[in-house]
Amino acid sequence: MTRIRRTATAAAALAFTAAATAVLGFAGPASAHVTVNPKEATQGGYARVAFRVPNESDTASTTKLEVTLPENAPVGSVSTMPVPGWTVATEKRKVDPPIEVHGSQLTEAVSKITWTATGDAAVKPGQFQEFPVSMGPLPQVDSMVFKVLQTYSDGNISRWIDPPTPGAEEPENPAPVLTLTAAAAPGGSAAPSAAVAAPDDDDDDEGNGLAVGFGVAGLVAGLAGLVLGGLAFTRTRREPVAKS
Repeated sequence: MTRIRRTATAAAALAFTAAATAVLGFAGPASAHVTVNPKEATQGGYARVAFRVPNESDTASTTKLEVTLPENAPVGSVSTMPVPGWTVATEKRKVDPPIEVHGSQLTEAVSKITWTATGDAAVKPGQFQEFPVSMGPLPQVDSMVFKVLQTYSDGNISRWIDPPTPGAEEPENPAPVLTLTAAAAPGGSAAPSAAVAAPDDDDDDEGNGLAVGFGVAGLVAGLAGLVLGGLAFTRTRREPVAKS
């Protein structure tokens, strides 16, 4: 009987652990990947973003980062911020039609940015590094998907190149995505919502007319009441008092 109870207890513990793992997500740590921060920017504007690179290896360091800009969303101006201990190089490609930037027509755009660590600047296990970039004017698209290669000191390469699929789970090797939103209306005010209708002038006039009509009617009724009350009072004064 004791053995049966122990077996039942052990089975219950295993079931509880499995349920906790399924519900709370304790199956294992989520895989960190390269992201772009912030995750949103405005179409037509300039943005300062940073590619955040965590080191996933327990034994190797990240020594190189390659970021490829999307071909369907070229950007006319791309500049990088110095990162201590890292060199940076950019590659360009021809674009057609040209990109207009401050009245100038540009026929080339940056297609790739590569950062390479020097000395002891590599991203070590348990660390992360950010690589800032300023870019603009941002294209009139819903999002920009950046394909990224992360090279480790042991020769391994993590390829963060899979674009997201609407309605599907996050891919195994997700690419960083910058969501672009439409610029605000001129003056900073949004267009009025259709649900909130503007007041109708005819309705206002009709309402004002009804209010005036009711006010006049009330005044007439009040005057009539005063007249009748005065007549009744006068009649009472004129009637003789009955003698006992």
